[in-house]
Amino acid sequence: MPRVNKLRTAPPGERGADTSAPPPARLRAALTVFFALDGFLFAGWVVRIPAVKHQTGATASTLGLALLGVSAGAVVTMMLTGRLCRRHGSHAVTVVCGVLLSLSIALPAQTHSALSLGLVLLLFGAAYGGMNVAMNSAAVDLVTALRRPVMPSFHAAFSFGGMAGAGLGGLVAGSLSPAIHLAALTAVGLLVTAVTAPALLRGGAAAAPAERRAADAPGPPAVTGTGARRIVVLFGVIALCTAYGEGALAEWGALHLSQDLGASPGPAAAGYSLFALTMAVGRLSGTTLLERFGQTRTLVVGGATAAAGMLLGALAPALWLALLGFAVAGLGLANIFPVAVGRAGALAGPGGVAAASTLGYGGMLLGPPVIGFLADWISLPVALTTVTLLAATASVLGFAARRTTNN
Repeated sequence: MPRVNKLRTAPPGERGADTSAPPPARLRAALTVFFALDGFLFAGWVVRIPAVKHQTGATASTLGLALLGVSAGAVVTMMLTGRLCRRHGSHAVTVVCGVLLSLSIALPAQTHSALSLGLVLLLFGAAYGGMNVAMNSAAVDLVTALRRPVMPSFHAAFSFGGMAGAGLGGLVAGSLSPAIHLAALTAVGLLVTAVTAPALLRGGAAAAPAERRAADAPGPPAVTGTGARRIVVLFGVIALCTAYGEGALAEWGALHLSQDLGASPGPAAAGYSLFALTMAVGRLSGTTLLERFGQTRTLVVGGATAAAGMLLGALAPALWLALLGFAVAGLGLANIFPVAVGRAGALAGPGGVAAASTLGYGGMLLGPPVIGFLADWISLPVALTTVTLLAATASVLGFAARRTTNN
C-alpha cells in the first residue's frame, strides 16, 4: 500500500472548506439524518418483499437466490467504497450513494421475474453497502474531531429509522401497491438527500490520513502496517459476531416464539420489535457508557449481557421470559458493532471501515442459514444458542483487543 502523505490536498469540492464548513453540531446532525435515512429506506423495502415475491411469481428458493443480489452487491461494493472515500472524501461518496439508494429502491417493484429482481437488487445492494461504508467513515472522522465517542448515536439513528420505515410500511402495505410505496420512498430519499447534502458537502475533508487520525485520536497510538491489518480483522470479527445475532433474530425470532412457545402472531412479531427497540435505546446511551467505562468494558460487558439474554430467549419455557431475553440481548449487542467499526476506522481509515463492515455484513448473512441448518438437524431453540456463543466470543475478543482501545 503506498504511503499516504501527511500534507494532503483536499479532494475537489472540499478545498477551502475550512472557511465555510458548518459547525460540528450541524455536521453531526446531517450525518445522523443520513444514518436514519439508510435504515428507513432499507426497512421500507424489506416489508414489501412478500408483495414483490407475489408479483414476480418467485418460489421460496428463487426468491432466496434473488435476495442474494442485495448481499452480493453490498459485499463487493463495500471494499471498493473504501478506496473511493480515500480518493474523493467520504462526505461526497455518502451523498452519491444516498441518491443511488433512493433511486434504486423503486426498481424491485418494476420487475416481473426472479431473475430481473435479482439483477436490480445487485444495484440496490451496491448503493446500500457503499452508503454504509461512506457514512461510517465520515462518522469516524467526526468522532475524532469531536474527541467524544459519539459513534453509537449514529447507529441509534439507523435503528430508529429502520423502525419508522418498517412501521410506516406495515401501515400502508394494505392500501398501496409496492410500486407506489417504493416510488414514494424514492421521492422521500431524494428530498432528504437534497436538503441535507449541502451541510455534509461543506463539512471539509472526510478522509483524513490514518497517520493524522491516529495522532489526533485519544488513547494509545494506532498500530501500523501488518499489525494494524490484523487488529482491523479482529474488530471485523467482533462486528461479525454481533451482526450474526441481528440476522438470526430478524429471520428466526418470530418463528421460535410461535412454533416453540405457542405465541400468537402479534406477540411473535413483537419479539424482534422489542429486540430492535432495546438495541436502539442502548445505542442512545452508548456515548455515555463509552465515556464512563471505556471501549473495552463496553465490549466485554455488552457481549456477556447479550450472551446471557439470548440464552434466556432461546431456552426459556415461557413466552414472557423469552421476550425478556430478547430485550436483554438487544441491549447487550447495541454498542458492539459501532465500537468495532469505529475502532477499525480509527486504525485504518475508510479501508478499515470497509473491512470491518464487510465482515460484519457477512455475519448478518451467515446467521439465518446456519440457524436454519441447525434447526433441521437439532432444534430451533438449540440453534439459537449459537447467538449466545458468538456474543460470548465477541466479549472475549473485546478483552483481547484491550490494548488497542482507549480503555
